[in-house]
Amino acid sequence: MGAPLTVLETRASTTEDQSALDSMHVGDVTGALGTIRRDDVARRRGWWPKLRTFLAILGPGLIVMVGDNDAGAFGTYTQAGQNYGTTLLWTLLLLVPVLYVNQEMVLRLGVVSGVGHARLILERFGKFWGAFSVIDLFALNALTIVTEFIGISLGLDFFGVPRLAGIAVAAVLIAVGASTGSFRRFEQFAVVLCLGSLLLVPVMIAVHAPVGRSVHDLFVPGLPAGADVSTVMLLIIAIVGTTVAPWQLFFQQSYVIDKRITPRFMAYERWDLAIGIVFVMVGGVAMMSLASGTFAGHKEFGNFQDAGAVAAGIAAYVGRLPAALFAIALIDASIIGASAVGLSTAYAVGDVLSFRHSLHRKVTDAPVFYAVYLGLIGVAAALVLIPGVPLGLLTNAVQTLAGVLLPSATVFLLLLSNDTAVLGPWANTRRVNVFTGVVIAVLVMLSVILTVSVLFPSIGGAQIVGILIAGGIFALVAGIAIAAIGDRGRARTDLDRAQRATWRMPPLDQLPAAKLTPLARMWLIVLRAYLVLAIALVVVRVIQLALHRGS
Repeated sequence: MGAPLTVLETRASTTEDQSALDSMHVGDVTGALGTIRRDDVARRRGWWPKLRTFLAILGPGLIVMVGDNDAGAFGTYTQAGQNYGTTLLWTLLLLVPVLYVNQEMVLRLGVVSGVGHARLILERFGKFWGAFSVIDLFALNALTIVTEFIGISLGLDFFGVPRLAGIAVAAVLIAVGASTGSFRRFEQFAVVLCLGSLLLVPVMIAVHAPVGRSVHDLFVPGLPAGADVSTVMLLIIAIVGTTVAPWQLFFQQSYVIDKRITPRFMAYERWDLAIGIVFVMVGGVAMMSLASGTFAGHKEFGNFQDAGAVAAGIAAYVGRLPAALFAIALIDASIIGASAVGLSTAYAVGDVLSFRHSLHRKVTDAPVFYAVYLGLIGVAAALVLIPGVPLGLLTNAVQTLAGVLLPSATVFLLLLSNDTAVLGPWANTRRVNVFTGVVIAVLVMLSVILTVSVLFPSIGGAQIVGILIAGGIFALVAGIAIAAIGDRGRARTDLDRAQRATWRMPPLDQLPAAKLTPLARMWLIVLRAYLVLAIALVVVRVIQLALHRGS
């Protein structure tokens, strides 16, 4: 038993009960590797109690980050390695602070508010943005899960497994893994899959990847000599879109809530996130390096096809065992990706529509939550099996939509993280605002390039460089302006920082109305216009491509 609750801790516990949108979001922390009782408020002294606490907390950050190294990441990272060697490794290192800052903000929102990302957007910015956040997330995630099953099919093809049987078994595994009615069992399932991602390390060693060159290219930025600038820039944008995805924000916020993590354990959860980012980096570096080492000096270098062809190349030039490990890692990554992306959608729908949404509940106790999850998995698996479905077109649509939607997701993340009614003493600092403001400006620039390149495939390097120059100026000016949203007129909390461990957001019906500055309102209007135009153009282009394929 832990120490008795103090007055502040009792008040925080009562607020937590009132704020929870699902009663199962309150209780003991039951992680894959340990349990923390709700009434355990004793201080952790010594390395062993701290380690046990960390093992119980470990999970959300690890799963969301490893889930990001999914089938799409396998295709993007190995394409970079096979076509350009290790020259683009530096892009991964640049994305580390972006990943940490974005996901740390989501972490604070989930732990302090106890409310999912989509529901907070609905409550603080109105029905339009709330509905938009769920609808666009649903559409994008549905397409993303299709790409995960494409990855599974490529991995199964290497082993000669019949596609119908293999996809069916994978779909059942993904469905059962999340629908046992036990949060702990799902997290154990997911953590095992996370460890499976490390299979890429022995593959990288087996292919004798250029370690020295990889280390150099990781820390020294550069572009491939003689390569087409527009093609390289689009691949860099794909790397950004693969590494930083909208679903991650929704998943981690809801998952830390479902795991019942409270502000007292914020430091442990930040370490969990940091370890997850290490896994992402190891996986990304391994994929680029092994693809580079496998195909260097061979005719396939510079002629990427897909991740399945990479496995075949490893078998031809390195050996059957490393190729088998690569294929298993691809299947493993696709399974955890499909699970995490599916859950992010189910959590968001349950959050906004006020249905029960918790992995602690059985299927019969949360039918809508599991219907959304199982429906997405079933439809995605079926689409991959239907002959003639334009899978390549779907993959391109996912990348483009992710690029279009990411800036808007980050804007709302910044606005929510500066809302003192929601976060109180946990609201953003000026330093985080400035960094995030610049990141948003850069993401908008990259989103514009990606959207334009899909709509106008003939765009050349000169035009892209022009957009980059204009975007660089925009990032410096607009980024700081966006950051000012969080500081201009923001109500400052008078709570002492020492009280943060017990501060929780009041129930939603007790929150004061959100106060947006004129600058914030202007950005939301501009954002809405951009999204409507960009999505409409993308949809038109996808329809044109589909009709062209059918003619």
